[in-house]
Amino acid sequence: MSVTAVLHSEWLKIRSIRASFGSLVAVFAATLAITVLVFATVGRAEADGGEDPVFGAFYAINFAQIAAIAFGATAVSSEYAGGALRISLAAVPHRSLFYAAKTAAVAAAALAVGLATAFATFFAGQAFLGEYAIGLGEPGALRACVGAGIYLALMALFAAGLTFLLRSATAVLSLLIPFILIVGFVVGDVAGSAADYLPDRAGQQVLHQVPEGGPAPWTGLAVLALWAAAALLAGWRAVCRRDA
Repeated sequence: MSVTAVLHSEWLKIRSIRASFGSLVAVFAATLAITVLVFATVGRAEADGGEDPVFGAFYAINFAQIAAIAFGATAVSSEYAGGALRISLAAVPHRSLFYAAKTAAVAAAALAVGLATAFATFFAGQAFLGEYAIGLGEPGALRACVGAGIYLALMALFAAGLTFLLRSATAVLSLLIPFILIVGFVVGDVAGSAADYLPDRAGQQVLHQVPEGGPAPWTGLAVLALWAAAALLAGWRAVCRRDA
C-alpha cells in the first residue's frame, strides 16, 4: 500500500471507531461546555482577582487533556481488540510504515481539534468577562492559544505511545489520569523544582502569561515533546519486536 493509502485507512479507523472518535469530539465539546459554565457563573469574579488572565482563560484545558489522553489511548487500543492488529499488518507488512501512519493520523486529528478547542475556549470565556476580557493582542495570549493546541496533541501522542507499549487503553488511562491529576501535585510538594519537568506541568508552562519558575513556555512544551517522543519510541520498538 502507498503511504497515502495507509494514512487514509488510519483516518478511517479513527472516524469509524466510536471510542476514539467520541473522545476526539469530547476534547472540543466538553472543554467548550465547561468554559461556558464556569465563566458564565464565576468568570468575572475570578478575572477581577486573577493575577494571570491568560492562564485563567484556559482553565478547561485541565479537562480537555483527559479527553485527549483517552483519544490517543483508544485510537491505538482498537488494534489490540479481536486480533485487528494482525489484519492491519497483513495489509501493511512494513511495521514502521504502519506505526508512522497511525501516529501521524492521531497527531493530525489531535492537533486540528486541539487548536480549534484552544481558540474557541479562549474566545468563549472572554465573552463573559466584560471589562476584564482580553484579546489575542494581550501579551502571551496568542502563544497560549497555539501552545494549548500543541499541548493537547502531544498528550494524545504520549498516551498513544504508551498504549502501543502496554497494549491496553485501560492500563494507560489508569496510569496517566491519576498521574496528571494527583501525582504531579504530590511530587511537586516533595521534589520541588524537579516536578516542573513532569509532562503536564512542563507542557502547561506555555499557558502562562509570565511563568514563575520552571522552564520557559516553549521550553516546557519541548520537555513534553521529549516525553511523548520517548513513549512513541518505546511503542515503536514494541510493535516491531513483538508478535501481533
